[in-house]
Amino acid sequence: MSKIVFLDVDGTLIDYEAKLPASAREAVNRAADNGHRIYICTGCSKYEIMQRDLPEKLSGMIGGNGAYVEDNGKVVMHQALSADEVQAITDWLNERETGFYMEANSGMYINKYFLEQGPEAFARYREGKGDVHVDREAMRQRILKTYTLCEDNDFRRSDVNKISFVLKNYQDHLDSKERFPQLIANTWGGKGELALFGDLGPAGITKKHAISVLLDYLHADRKDTISFGDAKIDLSMFELCAFNVAMGNGGEEIKAAADYVTDDVNSDGLYNAFKYLKLI
Repeated sequence: MSKIVFLDVDGTLIDYEAKLPASAREAVNRAADNGHRIYICTGCSKYEIMQRDLPEKLSGMIGGNGAYVEDNGKVVMHQALSADEVQAITDWLNERETGFYMEANSGMYINKYFLEQGPEAFARYREGKGDVHVDREAMRQRILKTYTLCEDNDFRRSDVNKISFVLKNYQDHLDSKERFPQLIANTWGGKGELALFGDLGPAGITKKHAISVLLDYLHADRKDTISFGDAKIDLSMFELCAFNVAMGNGGEEIKAAADYVTDDVNSDGLYNAFKYLKLI
């Protein structure tokens, strides 16, 4: 019987340098040829994720940690922040001189503080996940190339899935939860779930909710679902899917919740798990 598979991206399908292992590409494409449906399920918005090297035979995507659902090119759901919410969040972050980027399907939009703070935070993220050293200036140039710098007071948009911001300390995350109790506040970052970034998104949006919406659209049963993840943000997938796989490079919490722990992302972890599950 065919399965519906949901793959986290960073640390699961691709490594923390955004490289897709050849074995992962082969596993996804062969599984699709065998009649299984494979969806990426990521915190990234569509614009950002389309910059990555991905397998050719994906069935669709869940993006923005559940804000956006697409099946074979058709938008099934898109729940963005309101323009008023975007304005309030960006005003608050600018007042605190905090770097942020707005994640929309049309692009990634940053403030001037992100040019100062983003390269260091992204470098620490990469280094914490295995890179020995990341060149900060090269990271800054990459941000300038792929992100759009907005002028002051030009942040009001109605297409933003979520807003990520640099954490100067963990209290910034706690302050965001207090300031915006109506929204969902998460953290993400480096090794061992170190909090380097906070993010704010629409209430009720989780990977679990998005999978449920997609299953209803497909008239599919959760008993046929499998999820793969490496971090706490993926736990909501595990709450819904029938079988759950943690990557060997994942955190201890996700491994404890998994039905099966495979190898690291760069040690053919995805391919080996697909073989174990007889998807290929």
